[in-house]
Amino acid sequence: MTDAAKEPSIDQVVDRLAARFPHVPRLHVASIVREEFRALESGRIRTFIPTLVERGARARIQSEFGTGSSGD
Repeated sequence: MTDAAKEPSIDQVVDRLAARFPHVPRLHVASIVREEFRALESGRIRTFIPTLVERGARARIQSEFGTGSSGD
């Protein structure tokens, strides 16, 4: 994933998770998302990185702050 493609992907994931977990500070959500991206960005198959990042970040936020909106 190029840097040009990474930033919008990061922003989109942060937006979705911030909406899903309104009780979690947005900066904390962004920090978790960036850590997840860094952990996966060296992988060979990059197509699914945003999806994997969102799942990993969501799991971390849920374990740290509890579940988000109903339907989790």
